[in-house]
Amino acid sequence: MKRKIFLSIIMLVILALVACNQKESASSDNDKEEKSDSNEAIEVVIGYSGPLSGPAAFYGENTLNGLTLAADVINEEGFEVNGQLYNIKVVSLDDQYLPNEAANNAKRLIQENDAKVIFNPHSGGIYAMQVFNEEDGFLIGAYTSEPGIIENGNTLTWRIPPGYDIYLEPFVKHQIDTHGKRIAFLPTASQYGKDWTEALRPVWEEAGGEVVYETEIDFAKDTDVQPIVTNALQNNPDVLFIGGASEPTALVVKAARDLGFEGGFMIMDQAKMDEMVAVLDGNWDLLEGTIGVLPLVNTDFPGTDAFIKLHNDKLGKDPGSEAGLHYVSLFALVEAMKIAGTVDDAKAIRDALPEAVQQIPAEHQVYTFEGVTKEGANESLLRIGVVENGEVKAVTLEDLGL
Repeated sequence: MKRKIFLSIIMLVILALVACNQKESASSDNDKEEKSDSNEAIEVVIGYSGPLSGPAAFYGENTLNGLTLAADVINEEGFEVNGQLYNIKVVSLDDQYLPNEAANNAKRLIQENDAKVIFNPHSGGIYAMQVFNEEDGFLIGAYTSEPGIIENGNTLTWRIPPGYDIYLEPFVKHQIDTHGKRIAFLPTASQYGKDWTEALRPVWEEAGGEVVYETEIDFAKDTDVQPIVTNALQNNPDVLFIGGASEPTALVVKAARDLGFEGGFMIMDQAKMDEMVAVLDGNWDLLEGTIGVLPLVNTDFPGTDAFIKLHNDKLGKDPGSEAGLHYVSLFALVEAMKIAGTVDDAKAIRDALPEAVQQIPAEHQVYTFEGVTKEGANESLLRIGVVENGEVKAVTLEDLGL
């Protein structure tokens, strides 16, 4: 009897231990499952509104390409904020370069995708978004050189390229010294073009120059620019001030050369010489005497070569500065989210940007930013290029005697 009781007790103990082990194993499996779930990447939506159709579609595609290439690289490993893994999802909408459509797109991206950051590459669209972005709590990734974008006190705007005002004096000095004092204004009809013109005129005149002709070109309507260029050349200008998106701006150059113009071109910073020459069948001679923004392929920042290779591998062509600046900006944004400890507090992300731009990994520094001003502008190096003897040459302020 005692032996039976003893054996029964032993059996109960064994059964209890087995049950306990099973419970601990189940608990361990649950813990592993919960841990696995917590490490599953969550998508962060980055919105984009830009011209993906119409005369500025090439420009819009270039800006968007920079974001999508960066997202692909970032998503290879994801990024962590407060221990949570995240991926980037870029959601893009076409605004046809129209301010009202950009504003409508921003509302859609907020309501349908809960976007807390929206990139836009034209000042009209950015100004339209600034009417409500602070109230709606999203950060504008503003790809425009318009100084007014950061002068109006909007606390949720981040301007990516340098302001065009830094180009005025060097552009004017070079063209007057090299070509002469008579200039014809043929800028794009956008708000950006109007503002560039108003800023340039006094600088040109104070340097002793004369504006001999002035109009604007609406590239959405003025598909044949030759009559406009003909009228400008009848006033014998030494320099043509032109610009807007690269592809239609190149057509203004072609028309001017076809009509016998031998002077120089001053190109607004939106148009890029390397993208223009692609439209001109690679003929750099047509751009002889041009001053503008130095092409990306002629720069030498730490991550430039790697990005050029990536862009060529993925898209089969050299990148322009629009793609490069958007690419590096998305890496800066991710660093800002890490520093701020949030992916959805736009104000905290904006406040973290001055530190974030200095923590971009060197291999992704297609451009190098020195910081972000309190107004929200990237502090960038001046990049000026001129075309001499059929080749692009980088010039500094010292080269220009400034």
